[in-house]
Amino acid sequence: MYTFSYAEILNESGDQSREREQLALDEALQLLSVADTRGPNSPEAIEAIRYIQKLWNFLIADLADPQNGLAEQLRADLISIGIWVIREADRVLNDPSRTFKALIEVNQSIRNGLR
Repeated sequence: MYTFSYAEILNESGDQSREREQLALDEALQLLSVADTRGPNSPEAIEAIRYIQKLWNFLIADLADPQNGLAEQLRADLISIGIWVIREADRVLNDPSRTFKALIEVNQSIRNGLR
């Protein structure tokens, strides 16, 4: 019979959550890279923007949950980054002179921080 402590289950759950977040950000980075190549008016750009905005809306909602285990200041900082990502994605779509580079760099940094 298996016996696990509650702390072990919580730690495993946190590790699994980080892994899912990494995978979601990997997908976002792949979409953003293709969109950067194809340009802000491409169907790939629209797909990438929709994905990254949905992802960050989900992450922000999770970070805003009082039961989120991260430190309050870290949660606030990540929420601010998420809001910037959502707004920057809109700016990229509305201003063809902008690129996806800043979105890619910020999301890479966040993804790398999850490792």
